[in-house]
Amino acid sequence: MPPHQGKFIAYFRVSTDKQGKSGLGLEAQRKAVLDYLNGGRWSLMQEFVEIESGKHNDRPQLTAALAACKKHRAKLVIAKLDRLSRNLAFIAALMESGVEFVAVDNPHATKLTVHILAAVAEHEREMISERTKAALKAAKARGTRLGNPQLAKAAKRGTAAVKANARQFAANVLPIIEEIERAGITSHNAIAAKLNERNVRTARGGKWTHVQVGAVLRPFEHAAVGAHQ
Repeated sequence: MPPHQGKFIAYFRVSTDKQGKSGLGLEAQRKAVLDYLNGGRWSLMQEFVEIESGKHNDRPQLTAALAACKKHRAKLVIAKLDRLSRNLAFIAALMESGVEFVAVDNPHATKLTVHILAAVAEHEREMISERTKAALKAAKARGTRLGNPQLAKAAKRGTAAVKANARQFAANVLPIIEEIERAGITSHNAIAAKLNERNVRTARGGKWTHVQVGAVLRPFEHAAVGAHQ
């Protein structure tokens, strides 16, 4: 990996106060950032650590990190894009700020990638909501008591499984599609052919067709257009 140059502001995230105080996960993120910078004429101006409980959307450290990037004309560096890209509040703040960024785990990611991943997260939430409503309606029709704790546990497990599958699928296929498009291949038929050549399977494990490519990309076309403007 070639050495990097310029000014950087690091943004780290831990999910609980206990993790923040103990440093669990934090040192791994910091090491990943330093390994990525890898010598060269660079300066890590500041580090910001967000301690999140998962109950609130306010992220004061992210706001401070973006402000510092603007002040120092620095680039924001994060350890893992795949986790933060599913956080719509993070994506909104990053896009609105106009700050340049780099993700250590996906250094070639562009704003288009982030737009698409955010759209995937939003689509995923909508699908989960629709499936949950349908499951509750079906349970009610069967006479199932909706307050049944076993039903609640099953719904929770199902929601977690849907989230995990959708996230893994998006993380695997979106960078590949973007790489194909960078090579000048933009038609859905051609993209499907390339995905099949690379043995990339659909979310259900089958082969791609232009219909499936269109179904995947259609919800995100608006985001892609906005990213290019």
